[in-house]
Amino acid sequence: MIKIAIVLGTRPEAIKLLPLYTAFKKEDYFNPILISTGQHREMLDQIFNFFGVKPDIELSLMTKDQTLASLTSNLSTALQKCYEEIKPDLVIVQGDTTTAFVSSLIAYYNRIRVAHVEAGLRTLNKYSPFPEEVNRKLISGIADYHFAPTDKALEVLKKEGLSNIYQVGNTVVDSLRLCLKKLGVNRNFYDEKFMLLNNFDKTVLITGHRRESFGDGFRRICESILRLASKYPNFLFYYPVHLNPNVRSVVISMLSGFENIYITEPLPYDELIYVMSNSFLILTDSGGIQEEAPTLNVPVLIMRDTTERMEGVEAGCALLVGTDTENIYADFINLVENENLYKKMSSVENPYGDGSTSQQIVEIIKDKIA
Repeated sequence: MIKIAIVLGTRPEAIKLLPLYTAFKKEDYFNPILISTGQHREMLDQIFNFFGVKPDIELSLMTKDQTLASLTSNLSTALQKCYEEIKPDLVIVQGDTTTAFVSSLIAYYNRIRVAHVEAGLRTLNKYSPFPEEVNRKLISGIADYHFAPTDKALEVLKKEGLSNIYQVGNTVVDSLRLCLKKLGVNRNFYDEKFMLLNNFDKTVLITGHRRESFGDGFRRICESILRLASKYPNFLFYYPVHLNPNVRSVVISMLSGFENIYITEPLPYDELIYVMSNSFLILTDSGGIQEEAPTLNVPVLIMRDTTERMEGVEAGCALLVGTDTENIYADFINLVENENLYKKMSSVENPYGDGSTSQQIVEIIKDKIA
């Protein structure tokens, strides 16, 4: 039996790796071991509950106000011990977090093969997003198997001279489709819980957490939201605020106390998908939301200067608006007032996958390792 360590530490990693873990669990040929580093511990538990799984190994490495350096050090020590104990045949990581990079690095030090899910994303700016852009490039240099979500990502990896590259779509769509089924079964529960949305003509979902926007970037974003909320008093600006104090301090101080700006704690995954599916449009810097929103037919304004997910911009379901107050304000108004543009953006087929990614990866690994 092939022993596979699937390592995750943040909420987005859990959303994107748990359907893969579930798919491996169904195969007699594999023994998948789910390792949670706890990089974002307080945001992970509800994802595990939603999927009905528990980590096989929980490292609980999160500390208050941890730096990237201290996190890297703690991950290195803990994962070395972990790999020595379980002796996996393959380590699977997702994306570009510090957990993903260090998990790959320590696997390499122990001559353990690495598979990289969501490989090949690039902005070509090492500080945007920070530190994700460098993390994913370093993982590509280590990984033995590269699972690209799109043709564009596939071409990037080919140009970098890598082998064992496969275009399989993105596992986030697998999770999204599962979540939509559960929402459908319990629709009345969610409708009642989010009755607030019915008090306004339209809902605008807002999320943000990128390090490169800390400080002035978030202040400009909040200024644009204030202006938009004033211009559109019949719109609800719904903002689940990230737990990072660099985000919360700015958002809560600038946006509290307005009738049509609703600030709340981060939502459980299923509740976030419910709000997304009932939104008119989304303002975000989240990579996962860029990938999910097209399936829900909700246009996205990306509040970043760069994105490694240009497929959505090129397909026409997203606009890259940056963090400049005037740009966000103008592009939002244009989308609201231009009915043809809105219809076009909300009817694009999702370029990031069809919900079969996890099973494709399982079959490829079975073929390569058998």
